[in-house]
Parts: sequence; C-alpha cells; structure tokens
Amino acid sequence: MKTIVLNLIEMTPSPAPTGVNTEGLAEFLRAFFAPLFLVVVSVVALFFLFTREITRFVQFLILAVAIGVIFYVPNIIEVTAKAIAGALGIK
Repeated sequence: MKTIVLNLIEMTPSPAPTGVNTEGLAEFLRAFFAPLFLVVVSVVALFFLFTREITRFVQFLILAVAIGVIFYVPNIIEVTAKAIAGALGIK
C-alpha cells in the first residue's frame, strides 16, 4: 500500500506557476522607449541649436548621452548596482 501511495504522489503533476511572467520585459521596454527617447532628444537638440544656446545644447547633449547609455547598454543597471553594493561591502 505504501508503494502505491508513493507512486501516485510521484505521478501527480506539479501545479503551474501562477505569477506574472516578466521574462523579456526589460527588452520590450527598451525597444519601446528607445526610439521615443531619440525623437525627444533630436527635437530638443534642434531647438537649442536654432535658438543658438550652445551652452545649454552641450549640457543637454551630455545628459542625453548619459541617459542613452542606460537605454542602450544591456545590464548596465544590474552591473552598476552590484558594483555599488560591492563597494559598500554588501554581498
């Protein structure tokens, strides 16, 4: 009887996970927002160039490049977080 019960327990399928599937979410968001980011940066940069505000244009360009790195370099947030945690001594 014990053998039959153990065999039945092994044969029962495990329940399917009920959580939300977030695999590929970062890639989807990157693919969705990256072109929008480029359009906004282009429009604002043209505005600064046409109004001849070169100092503001350079400041904006540096900020746009920094934000663009976050959009286009994969895993940059994870690597940066691990580096900061390691520098603080957190494992």
